Amino acid sequence: MNLKALMEIPSWDWPENADAIIGKILTTEKAAPSDRLLAAEMAGEPTVMNDAMADILLAIVQNKNETNDMRSAAVISLGPALEYADTMEFDDYDEDFMISEASFEKIQQALRRLFMDSDVHEDVRRRILEASVRAPQNWHRDAVRAAYMSDNEDWRLTAIFCMSFIGGFENQILESLNNNDPDIFYEAVCAAGNMGLEKAWPHILKIISDPDTDQPLLLAAIDAVVNIQPEEAHHVIGHLVNHEDQDIVDAAFEALGMADAFLEAENDNDDDDDDDDGR
Repeated sequence: MNLKALMEIPSWDWPENADAIIGKILTTEKAAPSDRLLAAEMAGEPTVMNDAMADILLAIVQNKNETNDMRSAAVISLGPALEYADTMEFDDYDEDFMISEASFEKIQQALRRLFMDSDVHEDVRRRILEASVRAPQNWHRDAVRAAYMSDNEDWRLTAIFCMSFIGGFENQILESLNNNDPDIFYEAVCAAGNMGLEKAWPHILKIISDPDTDQPLLLAAIDAVVNIQPEEAHHVIGHLVNHEDQDIVDAAFEALGMADAFLEAENDNDDDDDDDDGR
């Protein structure tokens, strides 16, 4: 099986040697640039990510002879593994973390060093920040703040994206919800949802109620409902289960299920607290 064949099937159905196929293309200098770029994007899938794959990707990111597009694709593919490892905190040793703790620490140290290197192209530095912030460290807050204050719109867009993963930027997110740039507005909606910003609720309602809202923005707003006002989920997005777009239908069903589960867990916690008080 080759790279093109892998593209035709879901990543969870990839064969056991998929990591070898992708890794070989990434490490073959004579491979077509388009194939290597595609392989770098596919390398971030959980089914093929491991320490060896992470080492290949990190080597690409650190290689000044690679194109900026290739370095950017490689570092973005490291993001999901960093986020998962950071979320699980390596507490459960039976869990499949994709990468080891040693690899996790090596990647984070390397990415910080590269980000601080002004000789690295700013496009690569932006992608480094976007990938590494998925496992937040102390240096990220100042980096995101500086990016947001930049006059460069690309850096500002990166900053808003990063605010989905790092707290303390509620005012900046709310400010960005009034930005006319559609990309910044989209990332602000995602960040507001991830951070559960109640003050963003009117914006979420407006997006969902507008029949002209495009699909990506509507999907982001649907996700935001769960974290901001789960008790309003059925009222606000219940009608979307009958939408003509199947992706929106699926997102609505998933969001409703998550909202119900969240509220049920919250009620169970309240009952437990009442029982404790009654003892």
